[in-house]
This record gives sequence, structure tokens and C-alpha cells, in this order.
Amino acid sequence: MNVVEFKEVIKTYTSGDHVLNALDGINLALEEGKFIVILGPSGAGKSTLLNMLGGLDSPTSGTITVNGKDISKLSSDELAEYRAETVGFVFQFYNLIPTLTVYENVALINEIAKNPIPADKMLDEVGLLSHKNNFPSELSGGEQQRVSIARALAKNPKIILCDEPTGALDSGTGVMVLKLLLDMAKNYNKTIVIVTHNQNIAKMADVVIRVKNGKILSCEEQKEPAAIDEIEW
Repeated sequence: MNVVEFKEVIKTYTSGDHVLNALDGINLALEEGKFIVILGPSGAGKSTLLNMLGGLDSPTSGTITVNGKDISKLSSDELAEYRAETVGFVFQFYNLIPTLTVYENVALINEIAKNPIPADKMLDEVGLLSHKNNFPSELSGGEQQRVSIARALAKNPKIILCDEPTGALDSGTGVMVLKLLLDMAKNYNKTIVIVTHNQNIAKMADVVIRVKNGKILSCEEQKEPAAIDEIEW
């Protein structure tokens, strides 16, 4: 079953006389419960694509349907509600609030989500319950990213959007974070979409989407994705 559908989506940015189509007629369908990787060089349009799906921006034209609902023409308030209920975000640089403890960073979701998973449960899932009273500055980069994943999942969204989630981590820590994302997707039946330039991450994906110059070059389903320990990182 398709959880997301893009139909003829165009996103245009204008600066003076210069017009840029960051997305140029995107047609795409994403299935529920899949691990999806969007690959492409810098400026290809992959982050714009993620922002459209996350309700952080709206298309210039075309439609984006999520769970049967067209989000492309929602108001700012409606998009905020969509982000609160439907999508969780994992960013490259964690975006934790430094003045809040680990527990408070995750429990903050309770204020916006209608059906959140308890913060203690999610911190236990990512192996950081014993660090609940620490502040982000007292954690390693990998630990902070695990808190970010716990926060995204605590919202209990249908879709997890990840923008270069291992980009700021060393190889070993990045692999650990990816394994955690895969395990969480399986345990909680989430659709995970990762934007990256890392070809190795693509080997693990159910679906690999290649983007260049605002267009989709290919959308390939991998029948037998590689296991994470089979990949030479």
C-alpha cells in the first residue's frame, strides 16, 4: 500500500531574473513500511524532496498525498499539525535542545503528539535510559543521534525522515545508528526515508531513488537488500 504519492511536483525558487526548478516534475510513490534511500549529489533536489514530504515547504505546483490526504495546499497551521502527527525528523546535527536533559528532549514530544510513546520506553529502546538525566553536551555524537532517533519515534509517526543522519559521525558509530534505525523501523513498522550521498547506505535499502537536477533518474526496488554486516564500511 502506498503511503506517499508525488504527482507532477515542481518547486521553483526565484532570485532576481534567475529561476531554479529545485524539483522538476516529480512523480513518485512510496510504500508503507519500507526503508527508502534517496541518493544524489549536492544540489540534486533530494533535501527539497524531503522538505516537501516533511511539510517544511510546499510545492509550486503538483500534489503530494500522504495517507490519502493532499498536503500540498495545506495552510501553515495545517502543516504544523501534519508534522506533529505524521512525520518524525532525524537531522545530521541532532537538533537537541542543550538546556534540556536527554529525557526532557524526548518527552517534549508529548506537547505536540496525540499518541506518543513514553520517553522512558524509547530511551530504553535506544540504550540510553541510564543517561536520561544527562545533558546533550555530556554525550558523544552517536549518543546524541540516538536521542534524536528516540525523539523522532516517540512521536509515534507513520514516516521517519532522515537527512544525512550519519554525516557527522565516524564510520563505526554511523553503522550503529543505521542498525538502530533499521531495527526501529522493523519493530514499529515505520516507513523510513533517508537522504544521503553514501552509496553503502543505499545497499541496505528496500528502495533506492536517484535524483539529479531536480528530476528522478531512477526508482529501483531491491529484492534482497544487503545486511548491514555484509557491507564494507
